Amino acid sequence: MLALEQVAPRFGMVAGEASGDLLASLLLAGLTSHWPTMKAGGIGGPHMAAQGFDAWWPSQRLAVNGFVDALGQFLSLWSLRRELGDRLLRDRPTAFIGIDAPDFNLGLERRLKSAGLKAVHFVCPSIWAWRGGRIKHIADCVDHVLCLFPFEPALLHKAGIAATYVGHPLADQIPLDPPRASARAALGLADTDTVIALLPGSRMGELRDVAPVFLQAAVLLQQRRPDLRFVLPASAGLQTVLQALLRVHAPGVAVQLLDGRAHEALAACDTTLIASGTATLEAALFKRPMVIGYRSHWLNAMLFKRLSYLPYVGLPNILCGEFVVPELLQADCQASALADAVLAQLEDSVRAERLASRFTEMHLQLRRDTARRATDAIAQILED
Repeated sequence: MLALEQVAPRFGMVAGEASGDLLASLLLAGLTSHWPTMKAGGIGGPHMAAQGFDAWWPSQRLAVNGFVDALGQFLSLWSLRRELGDRLLRDRPTAFIGIDAPDFNLGLERRLKSAGLKAVHFVCPSIWAWRGGRIKHIADCVDHVLCLFPFEPALLHKAGIAATYVGHPLADQIPLDPPRASARAALGLADTDTVIALLPGSRMGELRDVAPVFLQAAVLLQQRRPDLRFVLPASAGLQTVLQALLRVHAPGVAVQLLDGRAHEALAACDTTLIASGTATLEAALFKRPMVIGYRSHWLNAMLFKRLSYLPYVGLPNILCGEFVVPELLQADCQASALADAVLAQLEDSVRAERLASRFTEMHLQLRRDTARRATDAIAQILED
């Protein structure tokens, strides 16, 4: 019989929306390095496809913004999960790896695990921030959890859930010293320009709720500082929507709309106005000051507030254990308040230096060669 290392495993995978697609693509690179002829298919996006992933459905199908959007698409998502589960049970892959998207993936993983398939979840659900009761459900759904943050495995082990800290793949991908000069040159920005990156989110619901107020803040910022330059990275599928929003909410403001290139925008900017989510961690890894702004349906906000345990929502603040960057959420997320906070960030060079130091410590803690560690853990799970 061939040794396991010589067998080409087949993986079922699901990644929801842009952040999951990126994380999964980095994991796929590690899996391919370990098993050069391995195959993977399921739900994924363009970054995964570039690694040879067979996307049966696009990851954008899972891009919902909170409880309200999810309820509106419940039947569609339920049908998709059932159809995908049926296909995976017919194909019987070596293992299934769910990338984040716990509300979709955990139920799918439970079905697959109960049918005898190995189920791995990559990205521990945020039980330490909200909905801690899910930890009881996780044990029934998965064989192993791959954790991005160092404090997570201990929480899972207490509940009898096997878990491994693998670090964050973005900490491996993003250089410790951000390439500011080369990023500015690539975007046609001068070294002397003062640049603000606008990142209002990657979901259609976020563009609806967050992008207008971010663009209105850009109008106020340019009125106060006409020398400011703005860059706004967005995926190809959102370009048309953003162009329309720019015409309505920021006419006359010179916003450079980028086709993707979020990392170049973060490397090039002096500060960023950014929606809560994985992008805030990316901004921290690029050592950039930021103002976190977010709005969603009032029901989403009410439910989150009732179920959450922490006073902050931004990953940099959560990982540092304090408000190192400002958060303006819901009713506080107003154009004038956002503009004031961004200008305060620009004008406080001492604070920017302190932030860069804190973010460098965070970067070093999260940099763990995640693709290799995660692949080694998956290989051990398959051996077991």
